[in-house]
Amino acid sequence: MAQTAERFLARDAPRRIAPWRSERVRSVAFQLAIVAVIVAIFAFFASNASENLRRQGIASGFGFLEREAAFEIGNKVVPYSPSDSYGWALLVGFVNTLAVSALGIVVATFLGFVVGLARLSTNWLLSRLALAYVEVFRNTPLILQLFVWWDVLRISAPPDKEAWQPLPGVFISLRGVTFPVPIYDALYLWVGIAALAGVIAAAIFGTWARRRREQTGQGLPSIWVALGLVLVPALIVFLAGGAPLSLDVPQLSRFGFRGGESVTPEFAALVFGLVVYTAAYIGEIVRSGIQAVSRGQLEASRALGLTRAQMLRLVVIPQAIRVIVPPLTSEYLNLIKNSSLAVAIGFMDFNSVGNTIINQTGQAIEGFVLIAAGYLLINIPTSQMMNLYNRYMALVER
Repeated sequence: MAQTAERFLARDAPRRIAPWRSERVRSVAFQLAIVAVIVAIFAFFASNASENLRRQGIASGFGFLEREAAFEIGNKVVPYSPSDSYGWALLVGFVNTLAVSALGIVVATFLGFVVGLARLSTNWLLSRLALAYVEVFRNTPLILQLFVWWDVLRISAPPDKEAWQPLPGVFISLRGVTFPVPIYDALYLWVGIAALAGVIAAAIFGTWARRRREQTGQGLPSIWVALGLVLVPALIVFLAGGAPLSLDVPQLSRFGFRGGESVTPEFAALVFGLVVYTAAYIGEIVRSGIQAVSRGQLEASRALGLTRAQMLRLVVIPQAIRVIVPPLTSEYLNLIKNSSLAVAIGFMDFNSVGNTIINQTGQAIEGFVLIAAGYLLINIPTSQMMNLYNRYMALVER
């Protein structure tokens, strides 16, 4: 009897499995082996690169960033001169890429939504024009479009002495668009702080208004209230400080325009080309997102007596945005990366400045690492912000 019980317990006791037969151990060992192979490959190429650099007498490292750049950057948002360092030149190119990307994303988003809504319009002519726009700009290479817009701006614009003046102080010529700018005053910092506080207040109000509408069904004019919260405090601070507004007006001189600020044809062609190209894709994303909303939602909206504008703003767009945001994020990242084509039309963006530095110093590996790091520094935060917004807009199951 005792022997039978011992046999029974021995049969039910967990068996010890050899480590090499464990699925978990095999999985970890396989992953470690892959990591070891990748490290070995990188070590091999790094060793070869180091040896080749040593043979050519090229010192590795990032010390070259402190040397004088000695080249001009024609299009710049921040001050720069050829006597500045390579590091500062890279920063100038980085800011140029940021400016092009930010402006392109904002304008392309607005235009893309307009095109997407036009594609769904009941007006036959409007919908066909939107379709033609999408098909033309989505199916031609971006670099070809950039060349076209650049040539159009260069050919159509007159020389400086014959510059068009559509508005007082605004000149359009071969150099681009030159326009007056306010002369900086210390009060402008406080105006900006007031506007930023208004943006935070508008965001808090928008969240509260949305929750109130979900609970009670009563809507508020959120857009107008938000605009008031942003603009009114800034305007009050500006007026209370004496409303200092002195303009630096450009004047035509012997060698061009003096004063003011200018937008070069290269900058304008790059932004315009990126906008019209990306907006064609965004328009299709918006159209598909709106069509993803079920017809039952539309019929319920009509039954409640909502107008077409109210139906779009309160029912269709909030549901479609959950479908739109993920592919929209990809288009934003594509626009940022496509801005590197600026080198084709002579605009000195981050990629162009980086390549110029590589050609002058021979520090190819370090240069490409810096260029890649710069684009990652723009793309990763953009992606994370869009992911946070997507999570905020996601439907929460109850």
